[in-house]
Amino acid sequence: MSTTGISPWGIRKLVSMRPFLAQAFVPAARNLQYMRRRMRPFAIIAIVGFPLYFYVWHALFPQPYENLPLRLVGSALFIPILFSDRWPARTRKFLPYYWYATIFYSLPFFFTFMLLKNNGSNVWIESALIAAFVMVLLLDWFMLLLNFVIGIGVAYLAYWLTTDPVVLHTTYAAHLAIFSFAIAIGIVANYDMDRIRIEQERAMLATASSVAHELRTPLLAIRAGASGLGRYLPSLLESYSIAQQSDLPVPKIRLVHLQSMDGVLSRIEQEAIHSNAIIDMLLANARFTGGYSHGATGCSIAQSVRSALERYPFREGERERVLTDLATDFTFHGSEMLMVHVLFNLLKNALRGMASVDSALISIRIVTGPRTNQLLFRDTGAGIAPDVLPHIFTRFYTSSAGIDDASIGTGIGLAFCRDVMRGVGGAIDCKSVEGMFTEFVLTFPRP
Repeated sequence: MSTTGISPWGIRKLVSMRPFLAQAFVPAARNLQYMRRRMRPFAIIAIVGFPLYFYVWHALFPQPYENLPLRLVGSALFIPILFSDRWPARTRKFLPYYWYATIFYSLPFFFTFMLLKNNGSNVWIESALIAAFVMVLLLDWFMLLLNFVIGIGVAYLAYWLTTDPVVLHTTYAAHLAIFSFAIAIGIVANYDMDRIRIEQERAMLATASSVAHELRTPLLAIRAGASGLGRYLPSLLESYSIAQQSDLPVPKIRLVHLQSMDGVLSRIEQEAIHSNAIIDMLLANARFTGGYSHGATGCSIAQSVRSALERYPFREGERERVLTDLATDFTFHGSEMLMVHVLFNLLKNALRGMASVDSALISIRIVTGPRTNQLLFRDTGAGIAPDVLPHIFTRFYTSSAGIDDASIGTGIGLAFCRDVMRGVGGAIDCKSVEGMFTEFVLTFPRP
């Protein structure tokens, strides 16, 4: 027996269950991506509804049992969710756990406990059924099952500890059968929806890979042709000039056209390189699932920034608009390649937002601190609209007026950035004032 009181067999069993548990909670993490924009409206309803219905069931339509402190706890739990976008970066990663704990208290536990305390009254049977319906809407199949089973168990325990004498009517078994059937239908429906969503993402990835392959072939031919012509065009232009000076019968070409030919092939080749790099970035965005298939190592953030700036296919005049302050440096445990793609996404979005602002600049700065380190990525472009800002990290969210716009974006770039930052144990946040600036703050834990 070990000193911790757990046998070696028990430790091995826990370790072997860890991959299973991680896989089991994947649907919950996936579902939460689509729940974020519904959290705030639901929190407002809960904050108002808990105390409001105390008045309804206590004064207007009195019920056998009411409990204001329990209702106030429910309201208080939702207040931090209402302001979740202002949470410190280091605590934001705990939002999913807090959300599910709050849902557990406010739906299965609270409504089951009140149903038992009110001796299975019709009002609370109907209320509990509505709570079950809301759980089906809010939770994935696995969390729905956990909440239902554990919530009823904890509510019964609380009822047993606070009630003397304990009275359990035979009708409770019938009610439980009805609730169980409703939850079972919800679990099956949500499981099917989760499977459909996964298949849609796989289909999107397959389509993206197919389109990328079809685009790479002509881009390669264009690049090779431009490169070949570039070797011989100067000689051809020189020969044309000599022929004209010698009064040979050659077609006349205007001087402005001759001058434009001098750089057009290099621009064509550069655009082909740029398009290939964007294809690579989009495929990396679509394929990344939150894990490090390339292995996590100690990486320099300053070197990641330099690599991104060296490899990004800037168009003419764009590189000069990027200012950096890399005097300080820190290391993070992750993948430099993925971090480079994070910076690619930020550069792409920033340069797109700066297109209509001639004086706009990008600044990249490294800040170290006692608890966390940060990379600050700021541009003084068009900014992001206030109604778009809360949703920019939601996968597949697009807006024609915001970042990752629908005309040229897919809504996966910033979601990819968020997933990579979560993978290193950090976070990414955004502050923006429309028409003035946009700043992304990448927060890394200290080693």
